[in-house]
Amino acid sequence: MFNVDGNINYWKNTAESNLVTAGILFDNNQLVEGLFFCHLCIEKILKALVVKETKTAPPKSHNLKHLVNLSKIEVTKDEELFMAVLMKYMLEGRYPEYYPKAPQKKIAQEYHMKTNTLLECLKAKL
Repeated sequence: MFNVDGNINYWKNTAESNLVTAGILFDNNQLVEGLFFCHLCIEKILKALVVKETKTAPPKSHNLKHLVNLSKIEVTKDEELFMAVLMKYMLEGRYPEYYPKAPQKKIAQEYHMKTNTLLECLKAKL
Protein backbone atom coordinates (compact mmCIF):
# COMPACT_ATOMS: atom_id res chain seq x y z
CA MET A 1 0.00 0.00 0.00
CA PHE A 2 1.29 3.44 -0.97
CA ASN A 3 2.02 5.62 2.07
CA VAL A 4 0.90 9.12 1.04
CA ASP A 5 1.98 10.93 4.20
CA GLY A 6 5.33 9.15 4.29
CA ASN A 7 6.02 10.08 0.68
CA ILE A 8 5.01 13.70 1.20
CA ASN A 9 7.35 13.92 4.20
CA TYR A 10 10.18 12.30 2.25
CA TRP A 11 9.92 14.78 -0.62
CA LYS A 12 9.51 17.77 1.72
CA ASN A 13 12.42 16.79 3.96
CA THR A 14 14.79 16.11 1.07
CA ALA A 15 13.76 19.40 -0.57
CA GLU A 16 14.74 21.25 2.61
CA SER A 17 18.03 19.34 2.78
CA ASN A 18 18.81 20.15 -0.85
CA LEU A 19 18.38 23.86 -0.14
CA VAL A 20 20.94 23.60 2.67
CA THR A 21 23.32 21.81 0.30
CA ALA A 22 22.85 24.58 -2.27
CA GLY A 23 23.94 27.14 0.33
CA ILE A 24 27.08 25.15 1.14
CA LEU A 25 27.92 24.94 -2.56
CA PHE A 26 27.41 28.69 -3.04
CA ASP A 27 29.67 29.36 -0.04
CA ASN A 28 32.35 27.32 -1.81
CA ASN A 29 31.90 29.12 -5.15
CA GLN A 30 30.36 26.09 -6.82
CA LEU A 31 27.59 28.17 -8.33
CA VAL A 32 26.29 25.89 -11.09
CA GLU A 33 26.19 22.98 -8.67
CA GLY A 34 24.40 25.13 -6.11
CA LEU A 35 21.81 26.10 -8.69
CA PHE A 36 21.35 22.43 -9.60
CA PHE A 37 20.44 21.83 -5.94
CA CYS A 38 18.07 24.81 -5.97
CA HIS A 39 16.30 23.19 -8.92
CA LEU A 40 16.31 19.85 -7.12
CA CYS A 41 14.80 21.48 -4.02
CA ILE A 42 11.86 22.88 -5.98
CA GLU A 43 11.48 19.67 -7.98
CA LYS A 44 11.13 17.68 -4.76
CA ILE A 45 8.63 19.97 -3.04
CA LEU A 46 6.56 19.88 -6.22
CA LYS A 47 6.72 16.08 -6.12
CA ALA A 48 5.33 16.25 -2.57
CA LEU A 49 2.46 18.32 -3.95
CA VAL A 50 1.93 15.81 -6.77
CA VAL A 51 1.70 13.01 -4.20
CA LYS A 52 -0.81 15.07 -2.20
CA GLU A 53 -2.95 15.60 -5.28
CA THR A 54 -2.70 12.17 -6.95
CA LYS A 55 -2.17 9.87 -3.95
CA THR A 56 0.42 8.04 -6.08
CA ALA A 57 4.17 8.20 -6.61
CA PRO A 58 5.27 11.22 -8.62
CA PRO A 59 6.71 10.74 -12.11
CA LYS A 60 10.45 10.56 -12.66
CA SER A 61 10.37 13.98 -14.25
CA HIS A 62 12.61 16.98 -13.67
CA ASN A 63 10.32 19.39 -15.52
CA LEU A 64 9.02 21.88 -12.98
CA LYS A 65 6.17 23.13 -15.16
CA HIS A 66 4.97 19.57 -15.71
CA LEU A 67 5.06 18.91 -11.96
CA VAL A 68 3.13 22.13 -11.27
CA ASN A 69 0.48 20.99 -13.75
CA LEU A 70 0.22 17.54 -12.16
CA SER A 71 -0.09 19.03 -8.68
CA LYS A 72 -2.93 21.29 -9.85
CA ILE A 73 -1.60 24.18 -7.77
CA GLU A 74 -1.72 27.82 -8.75
CA VAL A 75 1.60 29.65 -9.09
CA THR A 76 2.19 33.31 -9.75
CA LYS A 77 3.73 34.55 -12.97
CA ASP A 78 6.89 35.48 -11.02
CA GLU A 79 7.11 31.98 -9.57
CA GLU A 80 6.61 30.47 -13.01
CA LEU A 81 9.35 32.67 -14.48
CA PHE A 82 11.74 31.81 -11.66
CA MET A 83 11.11 28.10 -12.17
CA ALA A 84 11.99 28.61 -15.84
CA VAL A 85 15.33 30.09 -14.72
CA LEU A 86 15.99 27.07 -12.49
CA MET A 87 15.24 24.73 -15.41
CA LYS A 88 18.54 25.84 -17.00
CA TYR A 89 20.33 24.10 -14.13
CA MET A 90 18.47 20.80 -14.06
CA LEU A 91 19.70 17.33 -15.02
CA GLU A 92 20.96 18.42 -18.43
CA GLY A 93 23.59 20.49 -16.66
CA ARG A 94 25.41 17.23 -15.94
CA TYR A 95 26.29 16.66 -19.58
CA PRO A 96 29.23 18.31 -21.35
CA GLU A 97 27.23 19.40 -24.39
CA TYR A 98 25.02 21.49 -22.13
CA TYR A 99 26.81 22.92 -19.15
CA PRO A 100 25.30 26.28 -18.22
CA LYS A 101 27.52 29.24 -17.54
CA ALA A 102 27.68 30.24 -13.90
CA PRO A 103 26.07 33.56 -13.07
CA GLN A 104 27.80 36.09 -10.86
CA LYS A 105 27.93 34.96 -7.25
CA LYS A 106 25.58 37.77 -6.18
CA ILE A 107 22.97 36.57 -8.68
CA ALA A 108 23.40 32.95 -7.60
CA GLN A 109 22.87 33.99 -3.99
CA GLU A 110 19.75 35.91 -5.03
CA TYR A 111 18.47 32.73 -6.72
CA HIS A 112 19.18 30.85 -3.51
CA MET A 113 17.05 33.31 -1.53
CA LYS A 114 14.28 33.13 -4.14
CA THR A 115 14.42 29.33 -3.96
CA ASN A 116 13.96 29.53 -0.20
CA THR A 117 10.98 31.86 -0.59
CA LEU A 118 9.42 29.62 -3.25
CA LEU A 119 10.00 26.53 -1.12
CA GLU A 120 8.15 28.15 1.79
CA CYS A 121 5.26 29.18 -0.48
CA LEU A 122 4.96 25.68 -1.89
CA LYS A 123 5.22 24.03 1.54
CA ALA A 124 2.26 26.16 2.63
CA LYS A 125 0.21 24.35 -0.03
CA LEU A 126 0.88 20.92 1.47
